[in-house]
Order: sequence, then C-alpha cells, then structure tokens
Amino acid sequence: MNTILRYLGVIVAVMLTVNIVPGVHITGGWETTLLVALVWSVIVAVIRPVLALLTLPITIITFGLFSFILNALLFWAMSYVVPGFVVVGFWPALLGAVVLSILVWLIHQII
Repeated sequence: MNTILRYLGVIVAVMLTVNIVPGVHITGGWETTLLVALVWSVIVAVIRPVLALLTLPITIITFGLFSFILNALLFWAMSYVVPGFVVVGFWPALLGAVVLSILVWLIHQII
C-alpha cells in the first residue's frame, strides 16, 4: 500500500512540475503522465545510484554540484525514452529535475 501511495505522489509531483516549469511539456494524456512517473521512479531507484557512484570523483571535486547536472541529464534523457514527454533544453531540464525532486520529497514527507 505504501508503494502505491508513493507512486501516486510521484504522479502528482510530475503533474505539478509540468505546470510549474516552462519548457517541460506532456503532449500525451494520462497515460504519458503515468509512464513519466514510472520511468522517473525507475531512474531514481536503479540508474541514478549507479551513475552517482561512477561520477563520485567529479562530484567531490565540484563539491556536489555535479549531482544537479546528473539529475538534469537524467531528466532530459527521460524525454527521449517516454514518447509525449518534451523537455526543450538543458535549463528547463535542470529546473524540472530540481522541482520534481523537491516535490517528490515533500509529498513523500506528507505521506
């Protein structure tokens, strides 16, 4: 039950992120939103920890700032994986990743 609530929280965070961040659009309907939330959950659970470990030296050298770039690149790459999810450039990807991460954290704290 907790997993379902967390997934619903990610869906809400994705919808809010698309409405808040200019340059991030979903051209599909609910199916695309659900798919974006699912893909982001997989990226956060599987891919990001592996890449964070691989990029640990550069993250240490940049005092943690590279983790923002890594999140932005993963957010931007999600637009190539999910049809109907559009990220216009790097700066909207960076802002979208930050907003989505904060919203997911906030919603999970409420749940």
